[in-house]
Amino acid sequence: MTSEISAEQSARKRALDILAAAPAKVLAERWAAFGEQPAHQRIRGPETGLVMVRGRAGGGGAPFNLGEATVSRASVRIVTGEVGHGYCLGRDLDKAEVIAVVDALRQREAGRVDAEIIVPLEELAAASDAKKRDEVAATRVDFFTMVRGDN
Repeated sequence: MTSEISAEQSARKRALDILAAAPAKVLAERWAAFGEQPAHQRIRGPETGLVMVRGRAGGGGAPFNLGEATVSRASVRIVTGEVGHGYCLGRDLDKAEVIAVVDALRQREAGRVDAEIIVPLEELAAASDAKKRDEVAATRVDFFTMVRGDN
């Protein structure tokens, strides 16, 4: 039973990561195309705040505070009782609320939400990443070092 809960939590985290990373305009389009949007009650927010971003020297050294980042968050309850939470970087309160509603709805209809919202957003992100990788690869320069005999 523990592995089932862990797998469910992992899938929810993955979906929330994809929703938070999605461009607001694209997320709004996918949400509008979804059709039925359940009535919901705001539990918290949407509101904006700050979080401390931490880094590590050399990637694995001592942690240090890098700076603060603006974050928007919202928590909602849909009419069927599920509670959803949404967080995203920036000051986009509407995006945070949409993420929270999608999170709550996904707890009820995971298959449909994944098929109509999550997977298309994930595919868009993968295509964008591939395009960036191709653009960077086109500018790649291979360096080699010449060694002198007396060094």
